[in-house]
Amino acid sequence: MEGVKHIVAVASGKGGVGKSTVTANLALAMAAEGYRVGLLDADIYGPSQAQMLGIGEGVRPQQAGENTFKPLEAHGIQAMSMAFMVDVTEPMVWRGPMVAGAFQQLLNQTAWDNVDYLFIDMPPGTGDIQLTLAQKVPVSGAVIVTTPQDIALLDARKGIEMFRKVNVPVLGVVENMSLHICSNCGHSEPIFGAGGGERIAAQYQTRLLGQLPLTMAIREQSDGGKPTVVAEPDGEVAQTFKRVAQAVAEGVESQQAEGPSISFGD
Repeated sequence: MEGVKHIVAVASGKGGVGKSTVTANLALAMAAEGYRVGLLDADIYGPSQAQMLGIGEGVRPQQAGENTFKPLEAHGIQAMSMAFMVDVTEPMVWRGPMVAGAFQQLLNQTAWDNVDYLFIDMPPGTGDIQLTLAQKVPVSGAVIVTTPQDIALLDARKGIEMFRKVNVPVLGVVENMSLHICSNCGHSEPIFGAGGGERIAAQYQTRLLGQLPLTMAIREQSDGGKPTVVAEPDGEVAQTFKRVAQAVAEGVESQQAEGPSISFGD
């Protein structure tokens, strides 16, 4: 893709596991490592990156050409989302082909400016957008987000299997909400179970990239438009995201050294 070196899909197979929060912080952590970073919010029905990145309602991208738009910038990264194109309360009552077409337009009609890593915040499931991504886009790799809960792991497996079927390398697994940490006393408890991310990574012979806690601070920072990597750059959670970013960069470079293995499907 013009203006983009590497594309990394961040997927979960299931909603509600904190994938968008992980994507935003991972993109910001990669930028903190000195890379030029872009973030594409591919969830057409429920885009959330505008609020997470603190981009105000009604802010629209400027045209870069007849059919292209400049990405908006927030916290040092380039961003594009359906939320920048429509009113925040407007539902996208579209069938699958229209959604897939909108995704392609957001991706290809954005004038990405020399991006080293473009992170794509994928919607839940394994449907039209995921298939369009695999068929139309040269994806460098995928990161799977899950919680330790068995129900989440069921769908995370489907996400991994989907990327394998289209020969997109799975760079690793991020286990979110590993421990709940009480904001009053600091007590930690694995309320969603323990070891799920490690088990699924071992099952599919990939890496457990990192484990993240369930804390009120992460939620408040995301809702407030200053994700944890920006709000507390020296904190433990931010350091975990930076280690995950380093591991993702190493994984992409390793895949590149091995040569292309991407199939675009039928």
